[in-house]
Amino acid sequence: MNVSLFRLYLLRVLYAVLALAEGSIQLPLFLHHAPWTLNSGVAHSFLLALAILSIVGVRYPLQMLPLLVYEILWKLTWLVGIALPLWLANQLDADTRKALFEIGPVIVLIPMIPWRYVFQNYVSKPGDRWTSRAPVMSERAAAA
Repeated sequence: MNVSLFRLYLLRVLYAVLALAEGSIQLPLFLHHAPWTLNSGVAHSFLLALAILSIVGVRYPLQMLPLLVYEILWKLTWLVGIALPLWLANQLDADTRKALFEIGPVIVLIPMIPWRYVFQNYVSKPGDRWTSRAPVMSERAAAA
């Protein structure tokens, strides 16, 4: 399946924005931080790694699509599983409200992803083999 050149450049812009935005926040924090809690250290390390991998996405936008899909999935999971129940119960505190406005804009990414490509290459395409033995080709397939 071909992905349009426009879509490839759009993906490159997304990766670049993700790398610059997240990297400009996380790198200074990582280099000059006070002692973090375990969870805070894990979260900041994850986000810095995400920014670094996004640089690879600028060069290889289709191969790095799982990175963007993961970004969308974890944020949607948080929005639906954490923020929405608190909002429905009218229990949003200031920190959750702030996170909601930082995480919520992920919905703008959804239409930018070439979902047909994702489906064809990561869902419907046969997976890699599970055994060390290569599959045997039928005579008909070998002759073709």
